[in-house]
Amino acid sequence: MITRTMRAILQALSYGNIEVEASRRLADLKKLDPMRIFYKKLDAEVYNGEYKVPIRLYFPSEEAMKKGVEQGHKLPVLLFFHGGGWVTESIENYDRVCARMSQATGRIVASVEYRLAPEFRFPVGLMDCYAAAKALYTNRFLLNTDPDMIAVAGDSAGGNLAASVCMMARDKGDFAPKKQILIYPALNNCYTEESPYRSVKENGEGYLLTAVKMEDYLTLYQSSEKDRQNPYFAPILADDLEGMPDTLILTAELDPLRDEGEDYGQRLKAAGNYAEVHRIPEAFHGFFALGVKFLHVQESFEYMNKFLER
Repeated sequence: MITRTMRAILQALSYGNIEVEASRRLADLKKLDPMRIFYKKLDAEVYNGEYKVPIRLYFPSEEAMKKGVEQGHKLPVLLFFHGGGWVTESIENYDRVCARMSQATGRIVASVEYRLAPEFRFPVGLMDCYAAAKALYTNRFLLNTDPDMIAVAGDSAGGNLAASVCMMARDKGDFAPKKQILIYPALNNCYTEESPYRSVKENGEGYLLTAVKMEDYLTLYQSSEKDRQNPYFAPILADDLEGMPDTLILTAELDPLRDEGEDYGQRLKAAGNYAEVHRIPEAFHGFFALGVKFLHVQESFEYMNKFLER
């Protein structure tokens, strides 16, 4: 239940258009995390053409860190793409999120530092993510991995990238992800009054992420207007969803992106894929970055672990 005080705070935080540098400075405050020195992590990189894509590895334990880079040990991996509207955030800002994810799932988390818009517009960031996935799935990376033990995941814009990477892998045939986890993913190409989704109209103002911000993010991400009709830009536009990985989609009740995520899950099922969709009651967009004691986060990890173990 949202109190009057909470409503006033939400309204104050749900400001209008995106100012890129100010938004990045605000996001960068997460780097001041005093716990980050205790995370078990290792920095690496892969090539996308001549560009080196940074990847940060998080380990659930000291033992897993040792085994993860030794021959003969194949540990499960979550390949993760962070959110931030394709414009803000970084592996640095997601340190706590990814460290917690590794500990909660017992898996190595590989977090990808893809290039951001508007300096690098679609499809640059997507291709950075694809290069990281290809290297991991084809064992051209320092981890000794079993492709069947890798899951692709992402939140918000990262959920968009995860869905697009899996679709591109199916289309190109370079590798075949078995599982994907999409956390309140951004999958559509329109957040104006013309959107077909009720959640855009009901939750597009006053709940932190606004419809106006989403339109700004899309404009900053696209190279041209025609990108908005590309299924790799907006995966929900795909005509063919056959042969996609088993999918877990988590949506937030008070999120403008809620309905498109749930619709995508239904379309995956209709195309013959296995898909689970779970709506987290009373949750806002971005809740996954909150503390591990937060009930919405605990509920999310319960769904994730059951899905990963099935």
